[in-house]
Amino acid sequence: MNHLGSKVLTTKRLILRPFRTKDAKRMFVNWAADPAVTKFLEWSPHKNAGETRALLKVWEQESKKPNVYHWAITLGGEPIGDIALVAVSENSAAAVVGYCLSRRYWGQGIMTEALAEVLRFCFEEVGFHRISSSHAAENPASGKVMEKCGLRYEGTLRKHIRLHSTGEYADVVLRGILEEEYFMRK
Repeated sequence: MNHLGSKVLTTKRLILRPFRTKDAKRMFVNWAADPAVTKFLEWSPHKNAGETRALLKVWEQESKKPNVYHWAITLGGEPIGDIALVAVSENSAAAVVGYCLSRRYWGQGIMTEALAEVLRFCFEEVGFHRISSSHAAENPASGKVMEKCGLRYEGTLRKHIRLHSTGEYADVVLRGILEEEYFMRK
């Protein structure tokens, strides 16, 4: 793999760039404090912008590493979401992608656009073999984003995560795309 880190990526509408500590207020207001955004995630809404700022200080430092892939999704310069590769496996040339988006921008194809660009970068520039993701079964909209980008259904883990929003366990749907599948779609 040719690790390139969180380099700036551009689409028709979006710029994906590393987070900056100064993004804290916009991130807090746009999505980190919104219980609707975090409803199906394993983290709770942030209580204040200071909590967001502390997290962004860490992310800003981590983004300097060549094997860290974490971007702020920006529209017109405004940070409106987050997309990142987690659990990067050097040996398997694989990673898991996760994302969240300000609810004001749901249903506009923005996350599909961002994920498609991250997949392009991962397969065409970095040389990953496999990218996977997952979503709570009760959040089919996230699964539709993955499907549009070519991630195929691979299975369901029953009662796999505990949601902070309800304290209940949720089924998790697994999806993935292989390098050869990505290039067959082109």
